[in-house]
Amino acid sequence: MAWISNLFEQYGYFVLIFGLFAESLALPFPGELAMAISGHISSFGSMNIPFIILCSYFGAIAGTTFTYYLGYKLGTPFFEKYGKFFFLSQERIAKITKWFNQYGNKLILVSYFIPGLRHFTGYVSGILRVRLGTFIFFNFTGGLVWVLTYVMVGKIFGIRIEQMLHIISKYAIAAMIVVVVGVVIGLYIKHNKRAIRDWIRTVSWHK
Repeated sequence: MAWISNLFEQYGYFVLIFGLFAESLALPFPGELAMAISGHISSFGSMNIPFIILCSYFGAIAGTTFTYYLGYKLGTPFFEKYGKFFFLSQERIAKITKWFNQYGNKLILVSYFIPGLRHFTGYVSGILRVRLGTFIFFNFTGGLVWVLTYVMVGKIFGIRIEQMLHIISKYAIAAMIVVVVGVVIGLYIKHNKRAIRDWIRTVSWHK
């Protein structure tokens, strides 16, 4: 934590902008920890919460949007050949593609909270030719929730940052799975209303 605090002392908000942009490119930077620490630092008046949120949000969505552009323009053949230079192996592309097939574009919404996924969602969304409007909606919404969560964790819990980050990391995946399953069930019901009504009538009639 000390080295990140030192970076904030030297470079201020630029740490969040460039750090979260770099993390979105799958480069090593502890984005969640940096946001939480900046939230904590704001309690001492040296940083401003609205600027922290704005800079974090801009860095995150700029990075993921850039990776979407790369994936869209370069396509599957490029990443099959050179993906290893982006830490994006063929196996990882296949795995994330499978998740997209299972959960749809809503996966983009929750990907920020899933370690090892948010760094590559932009690339794969572009490779799969997800519509730009759809990507922007889910990516920008998920990014905002993610940024607000970790900045406010630092603001509210202060020195207990590491403990709270551990708790969030432990339960975030389970919570996001519940959300995705709920969305899938909701969509199924929406598109099969008539069949469900007929089934309910049949069950009621037999009773």
